[in-house]
Amino acid sequence: MPKIAPHFSNKLISWYLQNKRELPWRNTVNPYRIWLSEIILQQTRVLQGLPYYLKFVEDYPKVEDLANAPEDEILKLWQGLGYYSRARNLHATAKLIAKEMNGSFPNNYKELLKLKGVGDYTASAIASICFKKPEAVVDGNVYRVLSRFFGIYTPINTPVGQKEFKQLAQQLIDEKQPGTFNQAIMEFGARYCVPQNPDCANCIFNANCVAFQQKKVAGLPVKIKAKPIKKRFFNYMVVLSENERTILQQRTSKGIWQKLYQFPLIETLKDVDLSLLKEHSQFQDFSEELNIKNISLFNEKAVVHKLSHQHLYTRFWIVEISRLSGQAEETDSAIPISEVKKYAVPVLIENFVSEFFENY
Repeated sequence: MPKIAPHFSNKLISWYLQNKRELPWRNTVNPYRIWLSEIILQQTRVLQGLPYYLKFVEDYPKVEDLANAPEDEILKLWQGLGYYSRARNLHATAKLIAKEMNGSFPNNYKELLKLKGVGDYTASAIASICFKKPEAVVDGNVYRVLSRFFGIYTPINTPVGQKEFKQLAQQLIDEKQPGTFNQAIMEFGARYCVPQNPDCANCIFNANCVAFQQKKVAGLPVKIKAKPIKKRFFNYMVVLSENERTILQQRTSKGIWQKLYQFPLIETLKDVDLSLLKEHSQFQDFSEELNIKNISLFNEKAVVHKLSHQHLYTRFWIVEISRLSGQAEETDSAIPISEVKKYAVPVLIENFVSEFFENY
C-alpha cells in the first residue's frame, strides 16, 4: 500500500463531507435507487441526469414497477439521455431482479457484475455504498485524480492502464467507509480536479500532487488517440398525407437507437440533392406505393448529430402525398400525425418533431 494512502483517504473524505453536493441518491443506501442513479449517470453529467432520476423514481418507485413497465414507455422516458442500450439493459435487469431474485439485489461485487448493463464501476459503487464492501470505483474522474496526484503516465484506455488504476484505487480505499471514499473521489474529480484549468493553487493536495509539482497537470491522464470519426449521411422521409397520417418505423437492427422509432431512412454515401436522392434504390422502394405530390427539404444545412464514434449529417425531407393506401396504410408504421410525439425517438428526431409538428 502506498505510504500516502491513509493521509490521502482521510483528507479526501474530510473534504467531501464539507463540500459534497446534496443529491437524492446520497440520502439512501437502497440498492435499487443507487443502481438506477449509476446507470443514468453513465456517460451523463449530474445536472442532465438528475431530472431523469427523479422522474424514474416517481414513476417506478420500486424495482417491480420498473420491471412491469412496457419497454416503449421506458425508452420514451429515457429520451434525450442517449446510449439507449442502457435503458434496455435497465429494463432487462429490473425484470430479472423482480421475477427471479424476489426483488433483492445481490449484495456483493461478483454477483452484481453478472447483471446486464452492470460493469466494474457500477458493481463497485453498489457494493460499497449499499453493502459497505471495500470495492473501489474507477471512472474518468478517478483516473484524472489518481494520474495527476501520483504522476502516472500509463494510458487509461488500455487494459494495462485500467488494471493499474484499479489496483491503486483498491489500495487507497478506506475499508471502514468504502462508499463514502468512492463518492468522495468521484466528487473531487468532477468538481475540483476537473479536465481543464483546475484550481491547483488552492487544491488540498497540491503539496503532494506530482503533476502540480512537475507542471504536468494538463498532460494527465494520458489517453491513446481514438479511431477516426466516421461520417454518415441520413435522409429522413417525413410523410404527410392529406388525411393527416405519417410513417414511423422501429429500428430493429443492433447498433445505435435499437428499438427507437424514426421516419423512413435513406442513408447515402454523401450529401445529396433531390435528383440524386430519387436515383437511390432505397428511395425507389420507399416511393413505390406512395402517390407523391411534392417533396421539399426542411433543412438546407444538414443537422450534425455527434455520437462517440460517428457524426450523423441529417436532412429531413417533407414528402406530401394524397393518402396512405395499400400496404403502406396497413402496416403498423402508419400512424396519425397527432400521435408522433408519443413515440420514443432519438433526440435528433425529437428536436425536429418539436419544431415541425409544434401545432399538431
